[in-house]
Amino acid sequence: MSTEGPPRSLYVHFPFCAHRCHYCDFSVQRASDPPVSRWLAAIEVELAWWFERNGWDPGDTLDTIFVGGGTPSLMGPAGMEGLASRISAWFRIDPAHTEWTAEANPASFDAHLGSSWRATGVNRLSLGVQALDDAVLTWLGRLHDRRRAAEAVTEAMDAGFERVSVDLIFGLPPEVKRDLGAEVEAAAALDVSHLSLYGLTVEPRTPLAEWIRLGRVGAPDEERYADEYRLLSRDLRAAGYEQYEVSNFARPGAQCRHNWSYWNRTSYLALGPSAHGFLPPIRSWNVFRWDRYERALQTGRGPLEGWERVGPEEEELERIWLGLRTNRGLTPDFVRKVSSDGLRLDDWADAGWLEERNGRWMATIEGWLRLDAIAAELAGAERA
Repeated sequence: MSTEGPPRSLYVHFPFCAHRCHYCDFSVQRASDPPVSRWLAAIEVELAWWFERNGWDPGDTLDTIFVGGGTPSLMGPAGMEGLASRISAWFRIDPAHTEWTAEANPASFDAHLGSSWRATGVNRLSLGVQALDDAVLTWLGRLHDRRRAAEAVTEAMDAGFERVSVDLIFGLPPEVKRDLGAEVEAAAALDVSHLSLYGLTVEPRTPLAEWIRLGRVGAPDEERYADEYRLLSRDLRAAGYEQYEVSNFARPGAQCRHNWSYWNRTSYLALGPSAHGFLPPIRSWNVFRWDRYERALQTGRGPLEGWERVGPEEEELERIWLGLRTNRGLTPDFVRKVSSDGLRLDDWADAGWLEERNGRWMATIEGWLRLDAIAAELAGAERA
């Protein structure tokens, strides 16, 4: 039983999509008419389970809420109102303080939904645009085109969302031709407050992995991945966005506070199938499939599929890796320690992978492309 209060950040997973993209391995079930009321009932049971299990008192104010998926825009106005009601039974949502993000697909988002969500309390919208080229969107299997993506951004802003983020994917197979520079220019012209980048990862058991195995498409090329990452980083910075994390760019004051709860290793509660939470030092993950998650709650078994205790070595590696992936970098104390142990960060600076600013060491664009290797070596020096 936890002696501390509940976390101040909350993630909620909505596991339904009208269409499953061929590269996706998330906990997603295809449903043109999702069972929203059943999902809300399951979330209600899981919230009670966490509070009763840990002896938490209700009423603390949430700093952040993030509703992801899946396609949360398929829950409609009533679904978000129902979610707000169930969260409010345990937490306080403060319109002046709580950052509340919801993901949406341009194909299922419109002005009416945006106005309804805004009235409910959602104040930050994340649109799964992925690309601004119709041929690329067709290959990705998305249900919207470039024009619809731009319309969704306009509708979101007209509905009162001052903070709108769009996702862009890169590092596609060699058969997919695109003018990424033109897409970045088009994305900047939308004048959204935030952009998130996602390099394509070929996950096992996805149609894309099978296509590559059968030779129908080529595997994503590492050189193309690196070149496109450099282009995106350079051009988005030139357009006035701050790259505050390896994959995230924001206008001044528009960084995603919820993401910082992950990068700072603060506790957060995660609800819904496959959701991963962190109550230090315990990381836990929920049952993956929607039907099994719902059944586990209905039978009183609880939502968890598994958990692990993060030990001192794993914690140190996480702190290094998470520090380097943001523009906060490594603390001066840590830098002094590894330097005294013989690891020369100047060598990585000379290679163009790290840079020192105001006593903190941060990764450059080239360093972010080598983040895992740098973090592993630093963690080894820390343990030496």
